[in-house]
Amino acid sequence: MSNQALEREQLAAMLLRLRGLDVTGNALLTAIESIPRRIFLSPEFKNTVYSSQMFPIACGGFCESVDTLARLLQQLDVQSHHKILEVGCGSGYSGAVLSRLGEKVLTVDRYKNHVTLANEKYEQIGATNVIAKHADGLQGVEGEGTFDRIFVSASFKDMPRHFVEFLTSSGVMIAPLSLGNGTAKMVRLTKIGSRFEREDLFEVYDSPLLEGLAAAL
Repeated sequence: MSNQALEREQLAAMLLRLRGLDVTGNALLTAIESIPRRIFLSPEFKNTVYSSQMFPIACGGFCESVDTLARLLQQLDVQSHHKILEVGCGSGYSGAVLSRLGEKVLTVDRYKNHVTLANEKYEQIGATNVIAKHADGLQGVEGEGTFDRIFVSASFKDMPRHFVEFLTSSGVMIAPLSLGNGTAKMVRLTKIGSRFEREDLFEVYDSPLLEGLAAAL
């Protein structure tokens, strides 16, 4: 079987698997299908990019499983007019999917290497409405206005109440909160007035957000 045929087969299997996980939004599934996941991962994983596993990336990070990402983005409920902030661009894959869903995406990362590689990939696939910036996203981003949606894949130790100021009214933030035992609880935070209304989702691997910019990478 050729590499292209294998990838098509794996993509079809993934889409069926996602529907089994109640990921049914046509816009989301179309967005995932439109982004070639393999270009965001190491060539050694080219035959398994659409599996349900996580993949290691540069700087000791990881690329979330496509299953988990799809479940989270369904909860994020991005609309075509939305401005989105992603904290932790990682491989750049999730930012690319978000670019197919919203109007504008800003993704930030403490590792310059992640930012450089992500922007190269965005140019490669012609995603002109997403940009990666080198920044410490733990405290949010100043000078960028407010966002309709905020997506964070690394965990906070406590409720990120300060992020409420970066959201528009009724804006939504998806983020994990550390449980302190190697796992974290994904939560959906909706801005109501000057506070968050919290909805607990499901548990994920705990990867804590790190403060500051990386010194070397």
